[in-house]
Amino acid sequence: MVKIGVIGYGNIGSMHVRNFESGVFSNVQLTAVFDIDPEKIKKAENLYGNKLKYFTKEEDFFGSHEFDAVLVATPHYAHPVLAEKALDNGYHVLVEKPIGVYTKAVRRLYKKAAESDKIFGVVFNQRTNPLYQKVKDLVSSGELGTLKRINWIITDWYRTQAYYNSGTWRATWGGEGGGVLINQCPHQLDLFQWIFGMPKRVRGFAYFGKNRNIEVEDEVTAYFEYENGATGVFISSVSEVPGSNRLEITGDKGKVIIENSQIEFYRLRESEIEYNKNLKVQGFDKTGNFIMPEYWKCEVSVEKSDESQHVLVIKDWIDTIINGTPLLAPGTDAINELMISNAVYLSTFIDNWVEFPIDEDLFLEKLNERVRKSKYKVEKDYE
Repeated sequence: MVKIGVIGYGNIGSMHVRNFESGVFSNVQLTAVFDIDPEKIKKAENLYGNKLKYFTKEEDFFGSHEFDAVLVATPHYAHPVLAEKALDNGYHVLVEKPIGVYTKAVRRLYKKAAESDKIFGVVFNQRTNPLYQKVKDLVSSGELGTLKRINWIITDWYRTQAYYNSGTWRATWGGEGGGVLINQCPHQLDLFQWIFGMPKRVRGFAYFGKNRNIEVEDEVTAYFEYENGATGVFISSVSEVPGSNRLEITGDKGKVIIENSQIEFYRLRESEIEYNKNLKVQGFDKTGNFIMPEYWKCEVSVEKSDESQHVLVIKDWIDTIINGTPLLAPGTDAINELMISNAVYLSTFIDNWVEFPIDEDLFLEKLNERVRKSKYKVEKDYE
């Protein structure tokens, strides 16, 4: 039995507490909740009574040893700091996305994780989605051949001005550290690098306060280039109705389209690259169109899962703690997703291409320039 303490009792933290208390975990016992806001702790206490221990002070929580493992579900800037303290105090740790706001802070956490024998995971629950597991398999197995182009339009994040007005920290550089990239898109950016690998460079266009009265971005277009010459486009927005979630992947041997939780897979009879190389005279079909490689639309079976993805990623983490199984979403993977979002911001800030790995000091400098002007005030620059 693994005893769990949850840090943060906001929207996400309270959801995790409900899940732990719902009985869906057979080998987990929630024992403690910590939040610096006494009002939030009072809400938790009213719901769960003396079943749990409640804390409003960090040192009391970490020093209590009422649990074996910690789930961090606080505002973004605190994620790496609290995860590091959890490891320091000898606890396993699972961190909500994103792993942090800037990669330099995450490097310090990774140093601590490397020195610890505790299990360090991140809540990239989309990795449990059978749809994306199948897509990763199609790409990594070579079914699509050499990748040529990736397009992901993910605009079904509709948010109103009332949503942004609901908290003084929301959509601020000082409080949240960014907008749609850092808040809504970490799962998709993680899948982007998990499936396709890290790009070589990016040209980002983040639009700050374009359609909402906020200081951070509410719309983004990013153009990626990869070592093999493949290109990728990532588009996101919070103001489109209806929104879209469409991923297209093109290789020289096939094409995959993912939309509406369905996969369309088109397999070519031969490599398009080889076909083009070997074709000496352009021909036409019966209707006068240019001939092209023959292809078939193939049915792809995807397992269905009715279980919550949040529950599945936590079960995977718990299984690793108990049985030592490989972790589906290791915390050490999370810096890749964060580096992509940092790179898109940095490209926008300097109005130029950004190579990977990014200049982390330059990004932090540019971020702090915006934090100082943020309506959500912090005591000092981030380091």
